[in-house]
Amino acid sequence: MLYEGFVGRSSESVWNIVERDAVRLFAEAIADPSPLYRDEEAAGRSRYGRLLAPPTFPRTFDYGRVEGLQLPPAGLIHGEFRISYRRPLLVGDELLCHLTLKDSYDKRGRRGLLGFLLFERTGEDQEGNLVFTTNDTVVVTEAVRAGIE
Repeated sequence: MLYEGFVGRSSESVWNIVERDAVRLFAEAIADPSPLYRDEEAAGRSRYGRLLAPPTFPRTFDYGRVEGLQLPPAGLIHGEFRISYRRPLLVGDELLCHLTLKDSYDKRGRRGLLGFLLFERTGEDQEGNLVFTTNDTVVVTEAVRAGIE
């Protein structure tokens, strides 16, 4: 199995701050016009009391690196992405984030042997409460795999 020795290993945790300008730029980039991401007055009147970050904003965070795990710089396929929240992500939040390689397995496809890597990323607030968890799958094709084995 590809990267089998890294399964269960995690990165060092990294602090990330949900910054207002970054949220605004992200909302513009994904063409989401919600005033909850840009308009402080509108967000202040919402049940959250301040600006929110779009649901996929954690894709922009730094999660650190699993020591020794070197993924190819190109040719990987994004397989799946899921995110679960315990509470909304708010502008001003400071989050301690890290990633873990949860699983690695091989599967034969029409174009050869594929490697599947399942990553979990988490963000906790300053009190250690879990705010979100993401799960994503990266697929390594046989052609890319041949260059790393």
